[in-house]
Amino acid sequence: MAHGYESRIDRQIREAQERGEFDDLPGAGKPLAGAGETLPEDWWLRDLVRRENLSAAIPATLLLRRDLEEMTEAVARKTSEQAVRAHVAELNARVVRAHRGELAGPAVALALVDADEVVRGWRARRAR
Repeated sequence: MAHGYESRIDRQIREAQERGEFDDLPGAGKPLAGAGETLPEDWWLRDLVRRENLSAAIPATLLLRRDLEEMTEAVARKTSEQAVRAHVAELNARVVRAHRGELAGPAVALALVDADEVVRGWRARRAR
């Protein structure tokens, strides 16, 4: 700053810029991920879990809830109807275990997934 007051923070930023500490940062010149999108309330928590690979610290019932929410994306990567049905069967087995109280974490009220419905959706997306 040529004239006037420079705060301690402004000085630290300026000095870091002069040392080149902000040069070549990952993502420089690229738009921010999710810019312009409506994000869920807990976007920051989901991002933290993804960035820090914290899934081991999340209770099994909450992981199950997340896996059910992301099921459409997960089955989209499957290459056969058999693989889609196996994925749904695994999720449904976990739902049953959650209902029985066999999974760690808070109680969850989750419905079983209709494998036929999921397969119909999977086929429709693949046909496009």
